[in-house]
Amino acid sequence: MKKLLYTFSLIALLGSCKKQLPVIKPTVITEKTPNDTDDPAIWVNPKDASKSIVFGTDKKTNGGVYAFDLDGKFIHEKSITNIQRPNNVDLEYGFKLNDSTQTDIIAFTERELQQIRVFSIPDMKPLDGGGFKVFTDATELEHNAPMGIALYKSAKTETVYAIVGRKSGPKTGYLYQYELVSDSLGVHANLVRKFGNFSGKKEIEAIAVDNENGIVYYSDEGHCIRKYYAEPSMGNEELSCFGGEYFTYDIEGIAIAKYKDKGFLIVSNQQAHSFNIFDLKTNAFIKELNLGTIETDGCDVTTAALGNKFPNGLFVSMNDEKNFFFHDLALLELD
Repeated sequence: MKKLLYTFSLIALLGSCKKQLPVIKPTVITEKTPNDTDDPAIWVNPKDASKSIVFGTDKKTNGGVYAFDLDGKFIHEKSITNIQRPNNVDLEYGFKLNDSTQTDIIAFTERELQQIRVFSIPDMKPLDGGGFKVFTDATELEHNAPMGIALYKSAKTETVYAIVGRKSGPKTGYLYQYELVSDSLGVHANLVRKFGNFSGKKEIEAIAVDNENGIVYYSDEGHCIRKYYAEPSMGNEELSCFGGEYFTYDIEGIAIAKYKDKGFLIVSNQQAHSFNIFDLKTNAFIKELNLGTIETDGCDVTTAALGNKFPNGLFVSMNDEKNFFFHDLALLELD
């Protein structure tokens, strides 16, 4: 314990000596949730982008996934409440319910019930029959407690997968990947593979997928950003473990900003209250930004124009004061 306290004291000392980055003030700060914000996901409304929705988890027993408009106000009729410790959230477009019907979906982990939930967007109807159990073969403490989740839609097959992380797990096979399938009996989640290395230093929570290139990134907290193929048929070999030297301690939320000719990985440097930006193609570190948030867990981004409020795209980050910060993406000066 003394060694641990010394380590954190040293980290704090080093952080205090570091030159303070200028704060890039948010465009919008949301209303506060009741308990403890954790992770956001942005749904771009295909009919009217100015009416897009930001979903954010409120991580407690009897927590929820709250919906916000682009002014940061609650949309109560789109919020999902009475969820048993929702951790991370993600969404995907065009999930096929049958040959003639498809819907956008939102998925999140419900940690205390050891399951993931799946709802349709924008009508917010459950598609999961009450939840899909995950890590059902786990035998060790907290190896069945889901935390992180990312949805991946295969460019090859249009199959939608949920890639799920947990509070603790083995050195290999830490992540489980589930295929989401709809048939005449409803929607199902079928386990298709276990993959992903783990340093054992803390936990793996933040996960993000580059759909176009079929790549999944996740934060091995205290160690590195790990990179794998998201397509199960491409195998389980690790492609890269990078960036750890740029973080004070915890590597947290991950967001992927894709432009026509380039892309960026935006990752929360949690204890430094900042974000590190990496080149999506080369993994090279580009810069660090201070967006004014405290202890950010999760973040999300879209490069789509969202009306007059966010004409250049939107970056959303969790702030440790029960709210989320919205930044017009141009403020990050990525391009």
